[in-house]
Amino acid sequence: MIKTFIKREKYLKAVQPYIGPGLIKVITGQRRVGKSYFLFQIMDELLGKGVKKENIVYINKELNEFENMRNSGDLLKYIHDKKIKGKKAVFIDEVQEIAEFEKALRSMQAEGDTDIYCTGSNARLLSGELATFLSGRHIELHVHGLSYGEFLKFHKCGESSEAFMRYLRVGGLPYLINLLPSDDVAYEYLRSIYNSILLKDIVGRYKVRHVDFIERLVEFLADNTGSIVSAKRISDFLKSQKMSISPGIILNYLSFLVSAFMVSRVRRSDIKGRKIFEIGEKYYFGDMGIRHSIVGFRQNDISKILENIVFLHLLSSGYSVTVGKLGDKEVDFVCEKNGEREYIQVAYLLSSESVREREFGNLLAINDNYPKTVVSMDEIAGKSFKGIRQINIREFLLSHS
Repeated sequence: MIKTFIKREKYLKAVQPYIGPGLIKVITGQRRVGKSYFLFQIMDELLGKGVKKENIVYINKELNEFENMRNSGDLLKYIHDKKIKGKKAVFIDEVQEIAEFEKALRSMQAEGDTDIYCTGSNARLLSGELATFLSGRHIELHVHGLSYGEFLKFHKCGESSEAFMRYLRVGGLPYLINLLPSDDVAYEYLRSIYNSILLKDIVGRYKVRHVDFIERLVEFLADNTGSIVSAKRISDFLKSQKMSISPGIILNYLSFLVSAFMVSRVRRSDIKGRKIFEIGEKYYFGDMGIRHSIVGFRQNDISKILENIVFLHLLSSGYSVTVGKLGDKEVDFVCEKNGEREYIQVAYLLSSESVREREFGNLLAINDNYPKTVVSMDEIAGKSFKGIRQINIREFLLSHS
């Protein structure tokens, strides 16, 4: 249970108000984003508050010693056999691997003397069971890969264009700090994570028969990151590849990818009426390194890569995000947090007047007083045009939260 780690301060700050018996703390996120090490950080906090080490129970379903812990009865028996006196803290890693885990969590919570933390890599399973059995009794904290600021801290490097380009190429999975600084080595590791998510969290859990198709689907999403996607469009593409899959199955498989946190689905909203459109949405990857391990890092994709990076930053900063639509114009991100709204447009370089007119023009068409920002890789920062801020993406990622 003793581990060395680099603290992820914003997540520790978020969980602090809930430490102690009461609400069950559910920590979600894609595999290998650092959920386990975040549990160790919480344990360290508890030890610092005077909780005895012997009163802390740690269960990790990915370890062989817990292979026979298959259901809620096994879990409760394991904890009961510890014969812990007084208050205890229970940490369960990958709790979705335990059948009917929610019954055990509810039983422990009802005892009133157990501080419960669990992690999971499947949004659908956790939200379904917890919503049914533990409504109002749990809080969820989603852990993302490293932000750009965290990447600099973990990799012990100063901010620079070289550091930023490496962040774009390999992404933000924390374990990369233990590997040689080679893209090939990183992509080999990332590809193994991709295969693990695909086989364990999707194919195995949902009994997927069309494995070749779901791999093609991931490649399609990688090629079309940040583009409007529909089941019909994917179906038409597959027909051109001599594959016939119904739109209904496509929608199911897309939901599997979202549930495993491999991609995020972002819906479109009408900026004037705030109506959410049901047809046509965008998909962004949870980790850019995993995306590149599938289709490669391509300079021609730089615009969509930057857009994905900004989306991940907004998501990890606590914003709810939609794609804005205003007539025939589109705004990359409409962000809302704490009742406030902001509009973000992402571009590679504002290299010509026509590009500037397009990026700024879409924002100028919005008739309200909420902040509007164009984010790009242009080195000149701090400029504005008719009240719209222009900012370099590296500065944006380090200063905007």
